[in-house]
Amino acid sequence: MLYFDHGATSYPKPKNVIAGMIRALEDFCANPGRAGHQSALQASREIYDAREVVAGFFNIKDPKQLIFTLNCTEALNLGIKGVLKSGDHVITTSMEHNSVLRPIKALEKEGVENTIIQCNKDGSLPLEKVDQSIQENTRLIVLTHSSNLTGTLMPIAEVGKIARERGILFLVDAAQTAGLYPIDVEKMYIDLLAAPGHKSLLGPQGSGFLYIKEGLYLKTLKEGGTGSKSQDFVQPDILPDRYESGTPNTPGIIGLKEGIQYIQQQGRENLLRHEESLVKYFLQEVSKLDYIEVYGPKDCKKQSPVVALNFRGMDSSEIAYILDSVFNIAVRPGLHCAPLAHKTIGTLEQGAVRFSFGYSTTMEEVAKGIEAIKTIGSEL
Repeated sequence: MLYFDHGATSYPKPKNVIAGMIRALEDFCANPGRAGHQSALQASREIYDAREVVAGFFNIKDPKQLIFTLNCTEALNLGIKGVLKSGDHVITTSMEHNSVLRPIKALEKEGVENTIIQCNKDGSLPLEKVDQSIQENTRLIVLTHSSNLTGTLMPIAEVGKIARERGILFLVDAAQTAGLYPIDVEKMYIDLLAAPGHKSLLGPQGSGFLYIKEGLYLKTLKEGGTGSKSQDFVQPDILPDRYESGTPNTPGIIGLKEGIQYIQQQGRENLLRHEESLVKYFLQEVSKLDYIEVYGPKDCKKQSPVVALNFRGMDSSEIAYILDSVFNIAVRPGLHCAPLAHKTIGTLEQGAVRFSFGYSTTMEEVAKGIEAIKTIGSEL
């Protein structure tokens, strides 16, 4: 199979990720923080070590401010619902994933107002509209680092600076960028950072995190056992326990740590350079085909390794089916859980075929994908 669906999850995982998870399952997969025996203590130490590795990767000074979650969706829900209350106003954009839009829309019934900035047709954000959208009661700005549909990279540091100057909290959705692009929570004025472990961080599904800046306390989404202050009926205030109720995904957290260590060994800059070269070649070739419409910036420096396209007049799901059944090529068709993004680029009815590349994708595989597109075009 030619796997061009890294925007959904990276595959295959690096060998050290798999080995680390097997080691956890075989050697110390007891319940961390819930006992004093050797295996439970080792599990606790391993999780703390993983927390330090993840925190260091994003220049998070205090690892306790890093909350492990099941995925980026849980992290975004905690960040959005944990901050906003009745009477608040939140700003976001038309290029967001439903993991941002649905929590925000759900809060309307609780008296939270929202402004959704209309982005340009290539998915880019008109920066001046951010400042124009700020109101007296604006509490939070939520922005994707990169569109999961067009790959369009957003001006995170610039928006973060605006938010900081205006005393507004800034939440970044790094679902498509964490692990591949440089993210520094200090330099980019990020107050809350949500990311999955299973995409460009190369960890397993069921892993993710939310960074919460020091001094910011969120409403909890869940309460329960933390292994700390068990005599109290209220959730402990100490971090990360306040937001990490229940048994953690120890093998998944170890796999996430191993994914970051693989990135560090290979060099994040080298991985980015490789994936940019794949996008550049793919865009160069498909843009020559008059029956193909490509969306987004069409520039490997302005988009993550994601390319959305359509065969003119053809349903995106039909094209994806042909690629899968005839050519054994995996892509993602449809609306990509981002309906407003499709409305922005004009594909709400047709959807789009998304090719997304990753660390394991080769130039030869991309060439085969292009040939498959040409073969389908000639048949049509």
